[in-house]
Amino acid sequence: METSGGLMNVWQQGDAVTRFVALLLLAMSVASWVVMLLKALDQARLRRQAKRVEGFWESPDYDAGLQALGAADEDNAFRQLAEQGRGALAHLQQRDGQSHLHEGLDVSDWVARVLQNALDQTMAQLQSGLGVLASVGSTAPFVGLFGTVWGIYHALMGIGLAGQATIDQVAGPIGEALIMTALGLAVAIPAVLGYNALVRGNKALLMQLKRFAHDVHALQVTGARVRQF
Repeated sequence: METSGGLMNVWQQGDAVTRFVALLLLAMSVASWVVMLLKALDQARLRRQAKRVEGFWESPDYDAGLQALGAADEDNAFRQLAEQGRGALAHLQQRDGQSHLHEGLDVSDWVARVLQNALDQTMAQLQSGLGVLASVGSTAPFVGLFGTVWGIYHALMGIGLAGQATIDQVAGPIGEALIMTALGLAVAIPAVLGYNALVRGNKALLMQLKRFAHDVHALQVTGARVRQF
């Protein structure tokens, strides 16, 4: 009785190497989709936070502005920038008679450095996980190709041992081996598309964060937000 072709037959007829390649591609696919989902949720959260920025500038005082930016937690990048900006200025203004390393900096440089540190931390969080997508997108096709080469090798070995090579005996095993290449592409293409989409989203969010940090810096140094023309 003939067995049905396709993925199930590849798994049943394949050896340990073929099954390992299939499991590796499955793991790479799951990892890439998990990263894409988590990073998309992070970007959606930051976009919601960005919509509260105008509420911060329209608030009657700084404390009310912080409340307008949302809850005080590590995931609220815009509120962290506002808090870091005020904290940097307050720290610089403290004079207790002791020598401080930051006394050689003026107000603008000190606040700018503190805000830049906060921005760098947020940028690192946004970019975390993107290396997984880049690795999957670049290596999955080759993993699938390896599975295909290995499958074709075993198919040809089986045909050689049989002593005859009819078209059905050649097309079936080799066609099933080519499925591994298709699986590699099926894993790599979403990872590459997701990586590009997340990079574009990160650039837009970082632009908003930098603009807000620039305005907070101006507020702490000059007492007013930079006027938008």
